[in-house]
Amino acid sequence: MDHYRYWDKLVRDIKECTKCRLHLGRKNAVPGSGRIDSGLMLIGEAPGATEDELGLPFVGAAGKLLDSILEELRTKREDLYITNVVKCRPPNNRQPARDEIDACSIYLESQILLIKPKVIVTLGAIAGEWVCSRMGIKWLGVTRMRGRIYRGRILGSPVTLVPTYHPAAILRNRGEVEHLREDLETALRELARMEESRDSGKERTLLDYMKGENK
Repeated sequence: MDHYRYWDKLVRDIKECTKCRLHLGRKNAVPGSGRIDSGLMLIGEAPGATEDELGLPFVGAAGKLLDSILEELRTKREDLYITNVVKCRPPNNRQPARDEIDACSIYLESQILLIKPKVIVTLGAIAGEWVCSRMGIKWLGVTRMRGRIYRGRILGSPVTLVPTYHPAAILRNRGEVEHLREDLETALRELARMEESRDSGKERTLLDYMKGENK
């Protein structure tokens, strides 16, 4: 299947998808939420019960933790784009199966192609492995890979990857909450650096043009 070219069509097809067995038990598919022109994308694993109920990502206990950390970092989720590898809730919140991930991958690939994020934060192992596989990076697990940034390309566009823990894992092990905070702060700092560099480049280009006009 070809990648999607239009956002509205992509969202509609996600909501109506019947490509795998997960659609049989869902209340709502969860395409994602946030700014589709954002430079920062957060990718989780799959919706949970509250997400399935409301059709929005990260609105349960894990989402509340994520929101609180973003607030500490003076950032709102509305300024990012947040989605999951799999768009429908697996029964009993089990991990998505490989065929379910494969069936859903066209949607996340299309979201990345349309949004073109500069920085991707992967929340948990499922998302980390998925993104690394498309960047040509060997996935070594969250514990070994978090705390660093990885620069490369995904689906033809440059991107910086920041792997970290899933907020749901932090709820089970509060000792890792500072690591999640550090990684999100790293991602935001990296995005700010990129945007500052871009704006500086624009200023230099305009200044060079004006100098040329005055010769």
